Amino acid sequence: MKRRLYFILPNVKSAHAMMHDLLLARVNADSIHFLAKSGTPMGDLPEATVFERTDMFEGWEVGMALGTLLGFVLGLVALSVPTWWYTAPLPVMTTLVICTLVGLMVGGLMTGLVATTIPNTQLKQFEEELAKGKVLMIVLAPFHRAYEIRQKVMIGHPDVAYQGTWPTDHVIFP
Repeated sequence: MKRRLYFILPNVKSAHAMMHDLLLARVNADSIHFLAKSGTPMGDLPEATVFERTDMFEGWEVGMALGTLLGFVLGLVALSVPTWWYTAPLPVMTTLVICTLVGLMVGGLMTGLVATTIPNTQLKQFEEELAKGKVLMIVLAPFHRAYEIRQKVMIGHPDVAYQGTWPTDHVIFP
């Protein structure tokens, strides 16, 4: 599982230097993303993905759960409606499974699309810094390299502020 390491960089120039240093440290270029206030010329720096900028994944999860529940309930309603207009009704389990799966897919799709307009709640803590013109660097690091990458950044660039790791920064079991 990968960890998201968050760093606040003072400007775009230091972001370019940081990108270069991380590539030399053999960090995959697809794992490094940058976010700045809108209108900031980032050059060739990779911008944060939709998943990182928005709550799309969380919205998708909630939508799938609610859609599954609603699909199941609507399946029960469909079973309670008399089937006088056709002669071969579907079996009870087939009807429930179809309605539940349709609810899962439609609920996940609809809420996922809506959630792309909602800013990521994890990035709220960085809004003030980004408004000042600073740049947020997000590094997706494998669990076994997270500490190494964090130390490399902190030692090589003292002007960079480490802002935490998601999903966790602590050891769960001693």
